[in-house]
Amino acid sequence: MNCQSRYFDPHGSVSRRWFLRECGMGLGKIGLASLMANPLVRAASAMAPQPLQPHFQGKAKSVIHLFMAGAPSQLDLFDPKPELEKLDGKPLPPSVIGGQRLAFIRPDAGVMASKFKFSQHGQSGAVVSELLPHTAKIADDLCFIRSVKTDQFNHAPAQIFFNTGFLQPGRPSIGSWVTYGLGSMNKDLPSFVVLSTGAGISGGAANWSSGFLPTVHSGVRFRNSGDPILNTASPKGVDRQLQRATLDLIGDFNRAQLDAVGDPEIATRIASHEMAFRLQQSAPELTDLSGEPKHILELYGIEDINKPTYARACLLARRMIERGVRFINIYHEGWDAHSDLAGNHGKLCKETDQASSALVTDLKQRGLLDETLVVWGGEFGRTPMVESNPSLGRSLGRDHHPSAFTIWMAGGGIKGGQTYGQTDELGYHIVENPVHVHDVQATILHCLGLDHERLTYLYSGRHFRLTDVHGHVVKDLLA
Repeated sequence: MNCQSRYFDPHGSVSRRWFLRECGMGLGKIGLASLMANPLVRAASAMAPQPLQPHFQGKAKSVIHLFMAGAPSQLDLFDPKPELEKLDGKPLPPSVIGGQRLAFIRPDAGVMASKFKFSQHGQSGAVVSELLPHTAKIADDLCFIRSVKTDQFNHAPAQIFFNTGFLQPGRPSIGSWVTYGLGSMNKDLPSFVVLSTGAGISGGAANWSSGFLPTVHSGVRFRNSGDPILNTASPKGVDRQLQRATLDLIGDFNRAQLDAVGDPEIATRIASHEMAFRLQQSAPELTDLSGEPKHILELYGIEDINKPTYARACLLARRMIERGVRFINIYHEGWDAHSDLAGNHGKLCKETDQASSALVTDLKQRGLLDETLVVWGGEFGRTPMVESNPSLGRSLGRDHHPSAFTIWMAGGGIKGGQTYGQTDELGYHIVENPVHVHDVQATILHCLGLDHERLTYLYSGRHFRLTDVHGHVVKDLLA
């Protein structure tokens, strides 16, 4: 890199970095000292990130977010509406929909009653669909929130909005905010890990990006089979000693450059190289399930420990919690049931129900649930009306519905055995205790001891936060 490209902007002006370094009568060193006073930069430079202090004592230390990408139908899983049976095939009154925009169907589309039976479970009497018999068994550990709403009605922006608080890529994800605020608990594994168990996620990597936060806080995507992370294995002929010597030499160069220019991304690069070196040993040990007892594999429904499944990902999440991983995302795609909802949800519930329940049960029996917050849900809900579009080959499905949907939370600071919020008799509008996505985000941070209004980052002259200028902690959900 030549001098001009390094120290001058594209318009030929002298950069602030060059001025501080060359002309500041010591201001460059003062600026660097200030930079290195930042615990994040200092930690990255030392290759041993230390947890920062939370705003208050939270009950949770870690989060597992089970993200059902594509949006499950709350009307067929958690929020039964007998009134829909009476109106089956008939359009909803125009006054119900108002001027709301729908993604793929007309406002006069006919109502579709659920094809599934519901029953009450546990001492709490929580109502759960027959599609989720395993979830029903842990009903008293769960807090069902029937009144969640979002601002977005298409998948990519809604997924990004749920995960970052903003509809467009470029903002830090909630996992990045958590690791920025609390740091790491294990120097040998990433503090923020992402697993995907389906065909692809509409919002892509923007869902776990660190945005404008230092990239050390980005989610690290683990593969669900084979090598956990690509390109971490050493080439043939390169042993551990040679690799260590190579990294030390590169690290010396990077530290010299960090001392010279004070760019925190250089510190991130140093930390990333060291993490990759440690992951060569820690990641294979983490993902080797051969030591798990038979009854645990049966609990999760795992028949082949090497087969990439949602169940395997859930067991890996429990193992990560035991090893101090701070935030874990598991994305299970495919819930976008525009057609054949019964077949779609029947298949996906078989893939996820047992393992989701097992994860909560396993954490609880190991004494880890009280300090681990588990969140289950998608980016929005589904309409009470049927989607039938012969030109697209669609029938007996449901469209996107941002106005009301259901998620559940368990563990780490959440009061289980309750159903919170209520929708109208048609499941279209929230009529009691609305919970916006920003409120969900604020509550997750609160469980970890982080105040969503105080967890900020100065970028482009403004203090940004996960919830922007919105959101409040839903205190009724807290234990």
